[in-house]
Amino acid sequence: MKESLQQILNEARERLEAATSLKDTEEVRIKILGKKGDLTSILKSMGGLSPEERKELGMEANTVKAQVEQMLKNTQEQLKAAAQEARFKAEKIDVTEPGKEFHLGTEHPVTITINEISEVFKSMGFTLTEGPEIETVYNNFDALNAGPDHPARDWTDTFYINDQVLLRTQTSPVQVRTLQSMKPPIRVFAPGRCFRCDTPDATHSPMFHQVEGLVVDEGITMADLKGVLDTFAKKMFGSETRTKFRPHHFPFTEPSAEMDVSCFKCGGRGCRVCKGSGWIEILGCGMVHPSVLKVGGIDTEKYTGFAFGLGVERVAMLKHEIDDIRLLYENDMRFIEQFK
Repeated sequence: MKESLQQILNEARERLEAATSLKDTEEVRIKILGKKGDLTSILKSMGGLSPEERKELGMEANTVKAQVEQMLKNTQEQLKAAAQEARFKAEKIDVTEPGKEFHLGTEHPVTITINEISEVFKSMGFTLTEGPEIETVYNNFDALNAGPDHPARDWTDTFYINDQVLLRTQTSPVQVRTLQSMKPPIRVFAPGRCFRCDTPDATHSPMFHQVEGLVVDEGITMADLKGVLDTFAKKMFGSETRTKFRPHHFPFTEPSAEMDVSCFKCGGRGCRVCKGSGWIEILGCGMVHPSVLKVGGIDTEKYTGFAFGLGVERVAMLKHEIDDIRLLYENDMRFIEQFK
């Protein structure tokens, strides 16, 4: 049996010296140390020996087993190191080779404009709020003083989902939701998408963006409205910007006005952007109609407020001299990448 143990050790050494892969070493392990391996068979056959012989042979077998295990470990480590070295050589990197060019995107001009407008109003103490794009007819029209006969309610102007639900035509329904959920003092602005049945052309789109503003508190007057919007215009378009207000009509404000700003391209002298007038219409505004305040349960004897709404695409087109609103929605990267 001692001779058999020596033969097993010699065979293991020879096969491991000739091994070229981890698979070869595994085959050696199974043949010698496995459940049916050569060394295991010798250990199982020791039952017929005397105690002294079993002790002596057992020590010899354990020595051979330890030597085989150590040889297996050494050979496996050598093969792993060699494989790693070969992989490193195969994956060698030429540090002088130019790297891959990564394409960096940019924000959309509408997003840029919304962010600019938001920063201005946040700096003035306004809080951003939002409302759903799918609205009720009540919030979009009735609560805003636009009765059943109002022309904007016609199906040729509004996208109806059913008799009571529609795609909002303006961000003004956020006013209603705010008045119903908050108590004065209120000072919020709400950017968002709106939808109308417009045929797409250079200045119209069935989908567009607005920013709504609402302030309600004690003693709010038209002077406060003009002060806030004049400050907004100067921060948005430059400190030299002038404003003027023209009478207008909106069902949810009284009195109502449209605000013009002096052309920020020519300074009011007249150019292509302002069509020679020196002024650019920028938004609609007014004092919140008492009936709208009552929808939110606001005491109209104690509180007054003002509201305004401006078109984001109009501001973006004016600031960047974009002459066709459709360019904002065609996703042409040649156009959008100009705003990096």
